[in-house]
Amino acid sequence: MLAGMKKTLDGRNDNLTDPAVTAMGKEAGLTGQLLVAAPALAETFFERTVIYLCAHSEQDGAMGLIVNKRLAQPGLDDLFAQLGIDPNPPERRIGVCIGGPVEHSRGFVLHSADWAGEGSLAVDGHTTLTASLDILREIAAGRGPKQAMMALGHAAWAPGQLEQEILRDSSWFVAPASNEIVFGADHTKKWRQALDAIEIDPLLFSSSVGEA
Repeated sequence: MLAGMKKTLDGRNDNLTDPAVTAMGKEAGLTGQLLVAAPALAETFFERTVIYLCAHSEQDGAMGLIVNKRLAQPGLDDLFAQLGIDPNPPERRIGVCIGGPVEHSRGFVLHSADWAGEGSLAVDGHTTLTASLDILREIAAGRGPKQAMMALGHAAWAPGQLEQEILRDSSWFVAPASNEIVFGADHTKKWRQALDAIEIDPLLFSSSVGEA
């Protein structure tokens, strides 16, 4: 899984130059919003997921990170060991999620905008996306941004694909992002919290969706 991750999470190498991230415009669309899985996605990879959209435009498509699907293995200490990040165990810990089904070896850190470095991409005035080992070194040393989460992999849509999934297929609800949902530690509550933010009661869904 980690074969290509060190290259991606390194400011001297790929950074955010791959088309999954930097080719997407931030000037329009749903950038900075949440996608909340609707009942149409039951029994799929995206069931009850909440995705933070890091980039979205009509011309370039969309890219986002799942923020409520915890990565069980490897743990943060194991990741830091394989990436050569010291100190280990780290002085500070952050959550690690499965960011999406695309390129699981690529790592990203989504964090508050109070820190930026080489390889950082400002999503909006509150949130930044970084693909650099420097931010992991800062976090391991107990520094870095006030809020942060790490994701392996990402979700991506071709131009027009996400719009179709939202408007025609009814696969996603769109909700405002909040620090509690994006960076909160209790992943089991995030799907319901996101639905609450748009006043949708999940109990009204078909029983086939199950409990969140």
